[in-house]
Amino acid sequence: MKTKFILHGGNASHENAENDLFFKEILKNTLENPKILLVCFSKQDNEVSVSVIKDTKQFEKNKGNKNLNFELADENNFTEQVKKADIIYLRGGRTSKLLATLKKFTNLQELLTGKIVAGESAGAYVLSTCFYSKSEKGLFSGLGFVPVKTICHYIGENAEKLDTCPKNIEKLLLKDYQYKVFMI
Repeated sequence: MKTKFILHGGNASHENAENDLFFKEILKNTLENPKILLVCFSKQDNEVSVSVIKDTKQFEKNKGNKNLNFELADENNFTEQVKKADIIYLRGGRTSKLLATLKKFTNLQELLTGKIVAGESAGAYVLSTCFYSKSEKGLFSGLGFVPVKTICHYIGENAEKLDTCPKNIEKLLLKDYQYKVFMI
């Protein structure tokens, strides 16, 4: 069973037509009552509630006739939450914080099999094989679930920073609001 990965270039909480398409893509071909796990491990504790409100608003705006069921990811129950979820949404924020947390779950790739996994900015980075982050100042290895080398918030610079990543994988330069789907 394939996993649908959707990598987004950033600022998914901004209201615009491009982000509407992103959230509709996440919800496409799902059950009428999908379970959505909101993963805000990239955020500080005091930022989580605002992130949840913004993300929930975007999903609700683009749900059509679906009845969405949201749950906030909790590190202590994460494995069970992922098993029960239809959609895992990895919110942007501090990539190093998100990556460190997700690396604790050694069977994460197996848990995600057959799910819809959307990663926005930091979420896209951690799913990639490698990535260049201007904000974190460098080239880093992600979890490698999607074989790409990625730059989010792309504005036409730093693409050459990805040249030291494996040559045989796609270079993914995502501007804000852009996304790409991978079936793996």
